[in-house]
Amino acid sequence: MDLRAEQSRPARVAYFCMEYGLHKELPIYAGGLGILAGDYLKAAADLRVPMVGIGILWRQDYTKQLIGEDGRPYDVYPNYDYDFVKDTGATVQVRVQGAEVTCKVRMVDQYGNAPLYLLDTNFPGSRHGWMTEKLYGGGGMDRVAQEIILGIGGVRALRAMGIEVDVYHFNEGHAVFAGIELIREKMQTLGMAFEEAWDATRKEVVFTTHTPVSAGNEAHNHDLLQRMEAYNGLTFDQMRQLGGDPFNMTVAALRLSRTANAVSKLHGETARKMWHAVHRAAPIISITNGVHVRTWQDPRIRQAYEQGVDLWESHMAAKRELIDFINQRTGAGMNPEVLTIGFARRAAPYKRSELIFRNAEMVEPLLKEDKLQLIFSGKAHPNDTMGKDIIHDLVKMDRKYGDSVVFLENYDMEIASLLVRGSDVWLNNPRRPLEASGTSGMKAAVNGVLNVSVVDGWVAEGPEHCISGWLLDKVLEQPVSEADQDAHDLKALFQVLYSEVIPTYYQDRPKWIRMMRACIDMSHHQFCTWRMLDEYYRKMYALPEAAEGAFTLRRSPAGEVAAEQPQGGLPI
Repeated sequence: MDLRAEQSRPARVAYFCMEYGLHKELPIYAGGLGILAGDYLKAAADLRVPMVGIGILWRQDYTKQLIGEDGRPYDVYPNYDYDFVKDTGATVQVRVQGAEVTCKVRMVDQYGNAPLYLLDTNFPGSRHGWMTEKLYGGGGMDRVAQEIILGIGGVRALRAMGIEVDVYHFNEGHAVFAGIELIREKMQTLGMAFEEAWDATRKEVVFTTHTPVSAGNEAHNHDLLQRMEAYNGLTFDQMRQLGGDPFNMTVAALRLSRTANAVSKLHGETARKMWHAVHRAAPIISITNGVHVRTWQDPRIRQAYEQGVDLWESHMAAKRELIDFINQRTGAGMNPEVLTIGFARRAAPYKRSELIFRNAEMVEPLLKEDKLQLIFSGKAHPNDTMGKDIIHDLVKMDRKYGDSVVFLENYDMEIASLLVRGSDVWLNNPRRPLEASGTSGMKAAVNGVLNVSVVDGWVAEGPEHCISGWLLDKVLEQPVSEADQDAHDLKALFQVLYSEVIPTYYQDRPKWIRMMRACIDMSHHQFCTWRMLDEYYRKMYALPEAAEGAFTLRRSPAGEVAAEQPQGGLPI
């Protein structure tokens, strides 16, 4: 099947994101947002489309989060040198709280045509190194300073590097000040009035909103923005028109964009309801997230799938690697022959990581009789006491149930990769409709790891009950109110475990393997970043001078995607 972008050439895109998860050796990511951004850049490199990433070089990571003797998580912040990140020689200046802040422009060039430019204030002689030390660290002043660097500094870095851009893509609201800089440029260099500059900027900007959780949609008081000099030459009234009072970063992003998108079909419905009252907001469409299959799919699973041979041997090889890693790191005695459920997420109440433990009468026999093993991992924001309480509760379960339950500290890309390849089942039970997408389940699915999930985020578009996974909403097919979700989903979870998952795993291996293959069938095209990138180019980035057929993404029988330029076309 050909996937066709209707434009004479692919748009030159600058992709702004506060975090990027490209490799475990470059820990400048906190979680799913950053991993998605890293996967997206890798897809752009695979398909040879003109894209650059703009971010920040976080010298001390998000947090290295360990578990103390008391079972509570604590944070340490090592300093990283990042010798493999190149210095471009370019610098830019931004104004922050009365000071001229110099940012060096670094570059990660391992991804060819999709380089990542990282702004850095933490270098010898700089008085402003604190601004790019910790991802999401500090308070409101720190956050605004970081967003000035990402947004305003990011646009200036593009200018300093001589990079021409057709589309500025804001991945979450952190990059909004890039829109303020684009307006300022047009007003000062082209003599445009504010309204004219705003309209012209809207034609260049697209925006992705990720979270339906209100706390994730950041807002700042105007006195803080003025004190930090985030206005960047605009007036209070102009900033209020863009972001309201207080200044909401999501609202401003919607007003600065020509098109916005949610990250699954269900999230699109939720986002349109959330923001329907925002005057002059961009229309919100849905483009479901994907994962970079080459990064997350075990090559042995891939080979067995493509050759049509038994998946079980490859799966068990990956599972043994996971179990060996856990046993060596933690001293546990997990057994690779036991049904193993993985759960790895940011520690947030709505994700309900501890739901399975709320009915001890049902879970304890499974754990004590070696019918079930549970592996958890995740991080909480360093200042999030509730998130740390969630981790503490999981560690208590680890210590209570011995070898049958493990919590892996300091969740990172290495642990994630082992878990999504080596688990038998991936558990996903957030409160609806608060999971915007949920890419960890996609990573598991491309490895044939079967999701046991509520129907929220991407799951509404993918797994089929009893065919390529198990859906808790299908187990008890009855209306459920928001107040009754926990009780409903807990009952459905144990019903599906006892009546479907456990009997199939231990008594019907051929059915399990058929489900694994159906799971990969369902996921590896539909939920890959190549499909996602194509949708962005067709639905979000398309240039006004579009000419159908000039840029084609061709899907091969094996599921590879290659960028193909027609005879006589412009070079990508």
